[in-house]
Amino acid sequence: MSDDQAEANKALVRKFFQAMNSGDVDRIVAAYTADGCLQTMGNTLISGTFGRDEIQASAGRIFEVFPDGLRFDILAMTAEGERVAVEASSEGEHVSGQTYSNEYHFLFEFSGGKLRRLKEYMDTERVTDVLCGGQRPPFDN
Repeated sequence: MSDDQAEANKALVRKFFQAMNSGDVDRIVAAYTADGCLQTMGNTLISGTFGRDEIQASAGRIFEVFPDGLRFDILAMTAEGERVAVEASSEGEHVSGQTYSNEYHFLFEFSGGKLRRLKEYMDTERVTDVLCGGQRPPFDN
């Protein structure tokens, strides 16, 4: 894969974060292939693998609990082939009044200029404390 393709994929990632920062659910969903998915890692109430329909529903709910928005900042990006690795941070005021901030590693996997899979790694304790109100899913044995 050429350096031009890697740069094009990095540009797609920047556009994706612009859509996230503006709360544009339609643009977020449109970034995915028809069979694309988001895989949120960890064992939280929001962890799992989600298809486009689920992404549309959950993205809307996330923005509802951040009435002033949730701001993502890209700290670093590395691209190779159809994959772009991103270090990022976020901050926003949750409806509970708590400031939510987190640090992430995202792995974007593209196919034909569309997002085939997005893997999201973050501090799950922050997710549990703020986004899930301290609630945890049962542990699988």
